[in-house]
Amino acid sequence: MKITVDQEKCCGAGQCVLIAPEVFDQRDDDGIVLLLNATPAEPLHTAVREAATVCPGAAIEVS
Repeated sequence: MKITVDQEKCCGAGQCVLIAPEVFDQRDDDGIVLLLNATPAEPLHTAVREAATVCPGAAIEVS
């Protein structure tokens, strides 16, 4: 699994951080997504896919 984020699309909702805090964080100043781990271990894959699915800005891409 490889994850990419598009910070331009991010609206700062924070759902990704709530679902997969080991993989995503948010900038302190504006809440925009920060990718902590672009290639997470298999046990995190389900949470990452869920985070991508619920992202209101469609800012998370999983391949």
